[in-house]
Amino acid sequence: MTHVFRWLAHVPLWLLHGLGWLLGWLSFLLSPTYRRRFLANIAQAGYRLSAAWGAVGGAGRMVGELPRLWLGAAVPCEWENDACVDKAYAAGRGVIFLTPHLGCFEITAQALAARYAGRYGPLTVLYRPARQAWLAQLMLQARHRPGLVTAPTSLAGVRQMIRSLRNGHAVGLLPDQVPPDGMGVWSPFFGRDAYTMTLSARLAQQTGATVLLLWGERLRWGRGFRLHFRELHEPLSPDLDAAVAQVNREMERLIRECPAQYLWGYARYKHPKGES
Repeated sequence: MTHVFRWLAHVPLWLLHGLGWLLGWLSFLLSPTYRRRFLANIAQAGYRLSAAWGAVGGAGRMVGELPRLWLGAAVPCEWENDACVDKAYAAGRGVIFLTPHLGCFEITAQALAARYAGRYGPLTVLYRPARQAWLAQLMLQARHRPGLVTAPTSLAGVRQMIRSLRNGHAVGLLPDQVPPDGMGVWSPFFGRDAYTMTLSARLAQQTGATVLLLWGERLRWGRGFRLHFRELHEPLSPDLDAAVAQVNREMERLIRECPAQYLWGYARYKHPKGES
């Protein structure tokens, strides 16, 4: 499979997205479990399939673009509202970038590291290794690039991210990812309680780092990506539970900007391992 990935890395992005679109629809049509979860999640958020049908193919595009993003040549990126990023880095307190499973979250870390790491130090991103050994190794190689550092979803990874922020560097994570048991709280997400990581809120509370929101829009016809940056509506609450709920609301706000690129098939409302 590694050889296939390396070969696909040279395929044009528009073709990878086309193949991915087909993969996304095949998964939707052939997997009743996935289809039910997808439809249930968009209904929970108040959408009909007509408003989010693009996300069916978008889930496949996310997979199809990985060989190019991990092993291929750089792709075009546009930046929107990046003045707030310059301001946050210049403050020197560290920056926490939060993005939901929206659009292309791989490109956000790569683009940030390429632009800012030379001046402000590396970007540390939280990751969960793949279960397949070949894919885990490939991910590790692809994400270890200049200006980009990975941290595992463990206590050691948390400490690594705190050190990075206290050194004035930046970290990135997906706060709508279901954390391991004991590392989250139940908090509303589109009106239904979801087990939500406390890490993003705790990092901000313990370090005083600036929190920014972003997502990477997947442009049509393989033209590349557009990075969108947003500031919080208001500073995070000092109360942890309130801060977690606030982060969930901010993620909802981003997702509503483009529901057709959210990963609605993700099992957001599942119980973490170890909890019945």
